[in-house]
Amino acid sequence: MNDGLWKILFATFTSVFVAELGDKTQLATMVLSATASGKGARWAVFAGASLALVATSALGVLAGGVVGRFVSPGTLHKIAGALFVALGIWMFVSKG
Repeated sequence: MNDGLWKILFATFTSVFVAELGDKTQLATMVLSATASGKGARWAVFAGASLALVATSALGVLAGGVVGRFVSPGTLHKIAGALFVALGIWMFVSKG
């Protein structure tokens, strides 16, 4: 694997890892694991959560490949940044 691919791998891992910490998906997995009983139940929760993350990541990669054909990377970064800011503001001002 060349240096460029390692940088992409590291950036992707870091971004997804940080984004998922404390996420509702992680919290749901914790609850499922805490309530799981029986031999191998926690491993089944781990496998199910892992497969779900792989499936959603595959959808993201496929969608990114399609969208990337029509929208420049710079525009995608701006759109993603604006969406994150908008979601942050919405979460900050929403009652909950």
